[in-house]
Amino acid sequence: MRQRIFITGASSGIGAALARYYAQQGAELGLVARRREALEQLRDSLPEPQRHRLYALDVNDHAALATAAADFLRGGAVDIVVANAGISQGTLTEHAQDMAVFAQIMATNVTATAATFSPFIGAMKAQEPARRGRLVGIGSVAGIRGLPGGGAYSASKAAVISYCESLRVELRAAGIRVVTIAPGYIDTPMTRGNRYAMPFLMPPERFAARAAAAIAAGDSYRVIPWQMGVVAKLLRVLPNWLFDLVFSKAPHKARKES
Repeated sequence: MRQRIFITGASSGIGAALARYYAQQGAELGLVARRREALEQLRDSLPEPQRHRLYALDVNDHAALATAAADFLRGGAVDIVVANAGISQGTLTEHAQDMAVFAQIMATNVTATAATFSPFIGAMKAQEPARRGRLVGIGSVAGIRGLPGGGAYSASKAAVISYCESLRVELRAAGIRVVTIAPGYIDTPMTRGNRYAMPFLMPPERFAARAAAAIAAGDSYRVIPWQMGVVAKLLRVLPNWLFDLVFSKAPHKARKES
């Protein structure tokens, strides 16, 4: 049976890598991103491009997102929904102009994740028990502890992790699996702008294969690569005084130029 998979933020980076991986496995894809031209280029590079559907929209337009979900659902049961769309930018709370950036990051990374899942939950509950589906939220190791200069991004990814945990418990009785993937440093356009060392940097193709394995297994939470999972566990238990000492002088993510 051919899997049907809906992916937001599909035009580049992690989203495009997941699209390529699943297309190679024979899946039928619903691909969402703002840039239609980039979506078309991706689709044309995939096996059997005619079987995939494109939705050029901003995930912050929740009505358009719901319309896209309804269109994809008309094609049959949906097995996996990946809420991958996200943005990252350095922010400093002392700068009033950064508040608009903060709000945009929270809206895109957090609220749009819920808006992506919402139209599919009722339909997944109505699917056969053996095909209830999986909802996949993309968190980040940056959501484990707040990083200096990255308050908005760290907060947004911490919120995604906690939100997916709540949703996982809510939907357990319905048989719908909620999977949280927390990437470390993946070689994408988003991370290439970082001005600091990125340990255990992973190619997006390798990330996609490992993420797909975690999704298929129905893992509740998985950090990829595993080495960053070890780092994440250490960060969780690091005393505040030591964390503050180590990270207070860490380089900041670049802010948006005003």
